[in-house]
Amino acid sequence: MKIAEVRELSDKELKERVDAERIALNQMVLNHSVSPIDNSNKIKEKRRDIARFLTELRQRELNNK
Repeated sequence: MKIAEVRELSDKELKERVDAERIALNQMVLNHSVSPIDNSNKIKEKRRDIARFLTELRQRELNNK
């Protein structure tokens, strides 16, 4: 997901996305440990998406102070 798309989301939507992405990431890691997935770069992409969401939430928090 691009950063421009992330900035369009509300705080509530961002928090929901973080939770959903963390669950999906954990599931992907478990599946990958049992039987390797074809494209393991998707795990890296999920981690980076979560970081983008958390970074945007933190920036909004600092701007509101």
